[in-house]
Amino acid sequence: MPAPEIVINGDLDELISHAADLFVQIARDAIARFDSFAVALAGGSTPRKLYSLLSSDDYRSALDWSKAAFFFGDERNVPSDSPESNFRMANETLLKPLSAERSQIHRWRTELADPDAAADDYDETLRRHFDTNARGFDLVLLGLGRDGHTASLFPHTRALHERERCAVANWIDDLGDHRLTVTVPVINRASNVVFLVTGVEKAPSVAQILHGDFKPEEFPAQLVTPENGPVYWLLDEAAASQLHYSI
Repeated sequence: MPAPEIVINGDLDELISHAADLFVQIARDAIARFDSFAVALAGGSTPRKLYSLLSSDDYRSALDWSKAAFFFGDERNVPSDSPESNFRMANETLLKPLSAERSQIHRWRTELADPDAAADDYDETLRRHFDTNARGFDLVLLGLGRDGHTASLFPHTRALHERERCAVANWIDDLGDHRLTVTVPVINRASNVVFLVTGVEKAPSVAQILHGDFKPEEFPAQLVTPENGPVYWLLDEAAASQLHYSI
């Protein structure tokens, strides 16, 4: 298993620029090999800035975006037009500006009767995609919570142990609600995984995950160990500030 590729950036702008360049490189490589590119998008403020840059004039012409398929690593249990929706954020900052076709966009159908129904539907969507393309995602974008969760794989939750399904509704006691998430095997089947992590409040978890003891029940991001390619950790200086304490 290759070691994580850790890149410490001076500030948020530098991190976002690095992430955009890496995104384009991975997408170009996939399109050259397979004539398509499949990405699982993440929610959050840092991905929002990345998507805005990717859809800007500087990057809009960098790819043949018509060959991209857009998925979502996780979603909140809210309507797709909710301000809390990961889909809405990505749609406003990336998908609409790029004029992505509806057929390119694969969102969680949170309008279904319940979270389990939405998870069942997305599980089928992912299975069809993987069966058709005979490979995992070309890129999975991930964030990191201060508690060590990634996607919606939260500490001490049932989804951490799921190995058969591609997507599940994961009950989070601290939130009093379900979150919808892809599972660990889906992430680890990806050709590339990129963590985007900023802020000093994430520093203790970053240090533990990258250099501490293996405690995936407490720090679920430690379960991200891709089988088919690298995992990149793009950090700002604040998020990386405790790494030297744990080496």
